Amino acid sequence: MTALTISSSSADAEAVDAVTNHHALMSGELALLVADLLNASGGDPTAARDRLVAWARESLVPHAMAEEKSLYPAAGGLAEGRLLVEAMLAEHVAIVAMVDEVEKAATPVGAAASGRALQALFAVHLDKENDQLLPLLAASPDHSVADLLAGMHELLGGHEGHDHEHPAESGAEAEPASHHGGSSCTCGTVDPPGNPALDVRVIPHAIRHATIFGALDAVAPGAGLEIVADHDPVPLLHQVQQRTPGRFEVTYLERGPVDYRILFTARA
Repeated sequence: MTALTISSSSADAEAVDAVTNHHALMSGELALLVADLLNASGGDPTAARDRLVAWARESLVPHAMAEEKSLYPAAGGLAEGRLLVEAMLAEHVAIVAMVDEVEKAATPVGAAASGRALQALFAVHLDKENDQLLPLLAASPDHSVADLLAGMHELLGGHEGHDHEHPAESGAEAEPASHHGGSSCTCGTVDPPGNPALDVRVIPHAIRHATIFGALDAVAPGAGLEIVADHDPVPLLHQVQQRTPGRFEVTYLERGPVDYRILFTARA
């Protein structure tokens, strides 16, 4: 769902967009990490599990803790936000516990199930943050989202280890890359053997690029991901090349007239 956010200033509007895009990037990363874990659940999932847990502890959990120190106190001080913040704090506790479950699962199937549950919980949590908490703060004359996030580079669109920008305003179709393995992603597409597939048509346009680039950031060398689009995403191919020069080999598997299927393979 894409909500219209009324902001008290242009700086706040830009801050809200930056946080929303960063959330989308994180969703893309998590989707591919979970897909990798699901694909490996029938074999040796140790490496896939370790990647997911490491990302969660180094990116997801610190992001949540940073927001608890910045956005949540302000929103919780508003009458309309108190119960919402209490619920979201409880979800943070559940997210951390779910990461622990992934790490400590006794079987590959258990780890994969916990990973999928983590992904579902995070998606619900981000919906609340994007569609309720951020608009509440942006509309409040007593708070500035930009000021609340001042100095927090990670929340304002930066991402440690990723030296890139999110061209979310270009209007081009964004496309995903992959970690490795073949498993279904959040869109519900059934993946063919070998590579997961992502239908970019189901991703809201406002967060499409950030979501896909997050998935690209999670791709492992030698891995591949198919994307499905309803038009030829030529502008996006140029963006991918500019963002990560030479990292992906691009192969058209289907070139219209209705569907376009493109395979991104990360060079080893």
